[in-house]
Parts: sequence; structure tokens; C-alpha cells
Amino acid sequence: MSKPATIIVSPRDRYSGVEDCIASIYQHTPTELFDLIILDLGYPKSILKRIEDFIADKDNARIVDYGRIIPMAAMDRIRQNLHTDYAVFLDNDSRTTPGWLEPVLQTAMEQKAAVVYPVTLERSGVDAGADIRNHLFTTELRVVDVEHEPYLIEHKTYRRALPDDLPSEPTESQAFELHCVMFETATLKAIEIPHMTIREHLDIGMQLKSLGRKILVEPKSQIIFDNLGTRANLDDLKYFNLRWNSRITEHSSRLFEQRWGYKFYSEQSIYNWAIRRRLFLLMRWLGMPIKLANLCDRIFFALRRRLFPIWDPLDNPNEKAESLYARLEEGVPNQLSHNTV
Repeated sequence: MSKPATIIVSPRDRYSGVEDCIASIYQHTPTELFDLIILDLGYPKSILKRIEDFIADKDNARIVDYGRIIPMAAMDRIRQNLHTDYAVFLDNDSRTTPGWLEPVLQTAMEQKAAVVYPVTLERSGVDAGADIRNHLFTTELRVVDVEHEPYLIEHKTYRRALPDDLPSEPTESQAFELHCVMFETATLKAIEIPHMTIREHLDIGMQLKSLGRKILVEPKSQIIFDNLGTRANLDDLKYFNLRWNSRITEHSSRLFEQRWGYKFYSEQSIYNWAIRRRLFLLMRWLGMPIKLANLCDRIFFALRRRLFPIWDPLDNPNEKAESLYARLEEGVPNQLSHNTV
């Protein structure tokens, strides 16, 4: 009997911590439910050796070497080589929890969903707050007009809520994040995978909306991602700069705009966020405690915002915004271009 899912572990922002990610999969997931693919996107030899040692006695795991490329390029390459009904993409800085896979599989099968993802919880890292809190429940795409031009807003519900305060039933969403997401494999093979490092999850969400397919969050499943609190190393900084360098983030924004016709209200804030994360990683690499790194981060960016104000012409833009799909005729986004690079 074939297994229902392939779990694909990929770097997202860094390399370190992948061994703990893989260990959590085997600790919390029945092996009869999955095959495992570890995407080697330029792992240092020392980390790769530890991965090889860990999976040496695992007959359902293998490493696929694509070299140092961005995660979406790796997703595009691996998808045609997947043969299970479902494909789970798990970032290497995420950790599974007991019983995480069965609920998303069950919900996907029962509701014929294209995408089901767990609630994503986060550990305190760049931002101060509760040790464990909600990072992503559902996402709504909203639109606000500035000088007669529409701008998109990515609105996350229950942001930073405590886990016990979240709804308990599967809930429809308009997008997901790649900390952990499960695709129906046939749908994954059919959609377009844009060469992006930001907005990619929203792009795919809009494609699925155009196809009339569901995206669901399953609260009975939870994963926890390390919000860059773990001490980084130099190779982490190098990979972070691959994904978050200004050239590719700017390209991603323009490609999304070309494909869907929308600019993002928070575009400059995202670029500043990338600088903030890079600074935090650097301070952690130097051994600075998380609380002190957070303090330095806040002081630096308070000064930066004064010297280089972020474009933010509206007070409470989300309150002035409306649902994108409520505005559109028949509630379906119009894809203007199919260019993916």
C-alpha cells in the first residue's frame, strides 16, 4: 500500500537546525504515513554529514541535491518527481508536534481541499512576547485605495494570540505560509510556481482561488517555528542573503505586480523587516542574548524610521481596506500574466 504523503524539508531562511526538524518528524509521525525528501540547497558539509548519519538507517528518507538556489526554485524542480497523493513542505526551522500529520490528511481527504496547513505557532525571537504564540491562523487579502490606486494588504487573523484562544475547527483561508503546508500533489504539479522570495504564498493562493479550490487551516495540527531565536552561524547569514537580498525581493514584488496587477501597501516595511532579520541573525551569530538583541534591534530601527520614514500615508490602513474578493466581480482574481520569472 502506497504512503499518503511525501514530506519535503527545505531551507527557508537558514541552514542550522535541520537535524532537529528531521528528528521531530520521526518522533511525531508514523513512518507508514510518509516518505521523506531533504532538499540540499547548499548545506555546509558538516550539517550535511549529520543529516546523512541521521537518515542512514531510515528506508523512507533521501537527500536531493539542487545546489544553492531559492526555496521556490527547488519546489518547482521537485514537484514533478513526487508520487504520493499529498506533498508536505516543511521549513527546516519548523518543528512538528505529536499527531500533526493525521489531521491535515483527514481534512484534505474529507473536504477535497487543494491545500491544508497546520496552525503555525512561533517561539519568541525577533519580537518580544509570549514564549509560544500564534504566527498564522488564517490570511485574508484586503485592498485599500491610495490616490485612486489599489494596494493589497495581507491580513493575518489571531496574530500573536495564545494557542488556547484559537478556533478549534478547520477554517477556510485565502493563503498560507511555507513554514508548513500540505498540497494535493496533482494540484501542485498543475499550478504555476513563480520565482519569488516574497509574495509567493499569496500568488499561489490567488491561483487556487481562480481555480475554485479550497485552502484550509486545521487547528488540530500544530507546528512550531523558531522565530530566529536560535543562534545562527555564518552559513545561515549567507543563505539568508540569498533569499532576502534587495535584488530578488524587488524582483519578486514587480513579478507579483505583473502577474496580478497589485502593489503592496507594506512593501517598504517588508524590505525593512529583512534588514531587521539580518541584523538579528548577525547579533545572534556574535552570541548576543535574545533579549539584548531585541533591545538593540528596537533602538536601531527606531532611529532608522526617523531618518528614513516608511511610506505609510493612511492611519489604520487595514480598517480602511475591504476584502479583495468582495470587491472583484464574481469574487475571482484576474491573472494578467503567466510569466513566472
